[in-house]
Amino acid sequence: MKITQLTHHDLDGYGASTVVGAYADVGRIVHVSRYADVGPVVEAELGRLRRTDEPETLMMTDLGLEPVAVTFLKNFAALNAKRGPERAHRLIVLDHHASSLDQLAAQGLMPAPPSTDAPASFSRIAFDDPAIVVMIDEARCATRLAYEHRSLYATTEPEAEVTAALPVLVAAIDAVDLWRKDDPLFKQAAVLDEVFWDNVSGFIPVAHPSHDRFIGRLLLGMAARLGGGATPASIERDVGALRTAVLDAMLADQPGDDPAMTARMRLAPYLARSPALFRRLEGGAKLSFGLDAGTFQRVSDAIMASGDAKLVINLQRSGSMSFRSNNETALDAARKFGGGGHKDASGGRLTTGTAASLADAVAQVGPILDPPKPDLSNSPFAALQKLKG
Repeated sequence: MKITQLTHHDLDGYGASTVVGAYADVGRIVHVSRYADVGPVVEAELGRLRRTDEPETLMMTDLGLEPVAVTFLKNFAALNAKRGPERAHRLIVLDHHASSLDQLAAQGLMPAPPSTDAPASFSRIAFDDPAIVVMIDEARCATRLAYEHRSLYATTEPEAEVTAALPVLVAAIDAVDLWRKDDPLFKQAAVLDEVFWDNVSGFIPVAHPSHDRFIGRLLLGMAARLGGGATPASIERDVGALRTAVLDAMLADQPGDDPAMTARMRLAPYLARSPALFRRLEGGAKLSFGLDAGTFQRVSDAIMASGDAKLVINLQRSGSMSFRSNNETALDAARKFGGGGHKDASGGRLTTGTAASLADAVAQVGPILDPPKPDLSNSPFAALQKLKG
C-alpha cells in the first residue's frame, strides 16, 4: 500500500520521517513548517484520496491537531464509509501536543478506554473505522511514537547499522524535543538539532525526492557517533565527513560527479536535472520555487552550462524573484516584474503578491513572462481580410 507522510518541519518531524522510512517505503513526504498550514495540506490530500481508486496509507506525525485538522479526521472517516472496507484508506496519526486532545474533544472525538498496559500519558482516539488510528502521547515525541508503534506500518527491516543507530536517535530527539533537561542525553543530543538546522535547507531543497534521505542519513550518522561516546564537539567537527559519506552513496551513479569538489558543487548538476525542482515555461525559461540564493546561483549556472535553458528564474514564497541568464535576457525578464539589475543577473517581484507552490508560481509567472498571443481570427481586421478574399 502506497504511503504518504505529512510531518512537521523540525528535528522531531524529520526524526519521525527517518524512522518511518527505515521500516517502510514511503512514496512521498510533505513537511509542514507551521501548524497554520496543516489545513490546506490535509484538504489537498483528502481531495487526492477521493480520486484515488487503490487504497493508500496517510501518516501524520508531529502535527498539532488544530480545529481544521480535526475536521479533516472526521471527513476522512466519512470518505472511508463511502468507499467500503475493501477500498478503505488507512490513516495513522502520531502526535504529542496536549492541545490536540482539547481540539479533538471540542468536535466530539474522545479517547477510547485506556489499555491496562498503556502509560498514563497515552490516549487513543475512538473511531468506528479500524483503518483510522489516532494516538496522542504527551510524554513521547513523534519520533519515539513512530519507533514504538512501527508495527502499524512496517513492511521491512532496516540494515544492521541503521537498526543500531535508531534507538540512540529516538532517545536523543525525545530528550531534545521534550526539553528533558534532567536527561543526561539532553546536552549531548543538542548537536543533532544544531546540525539539522544548518543542513536542512542549504544543500538539497525540501521539494527534491532525495531531501529526506539526505537529512535522515545525516541524523543517523550523528546518532551512531553519539551512541559510540563521541562528544558534541567531535560530532560537529565530523559533520563534513558525514555529509561527504552520504553524498558519495547518493551520487555514486550520477554522471560527471566529482568527489574532489565541495558538497554544494557536487549537488548542483544533480539538482539541475531534477524535474521536481524546475518547470519549463512557454518561452523556454526554467522556473524554480523557494530555493535559497546560494543553491539557486549554483544550480542555475549548471542548467545554463548544460544548455538546458538560457534563462532561469527563482520565485520565493514572499513574491521576490531572481533572474539569471547567459544571453542577456535576465534584465528584460525582470523588468516585466518591476525589477532591474544586471543584464544576466536581476531581481524583481511578483506583481500579484505571494506564491504557495511551484505550480502556483508557474500559473502566476508564465502569463506575464510569456503572454499569450492574441487570437487574430476574431479581430475586425481578420473579418475584412475574409471579405477581400
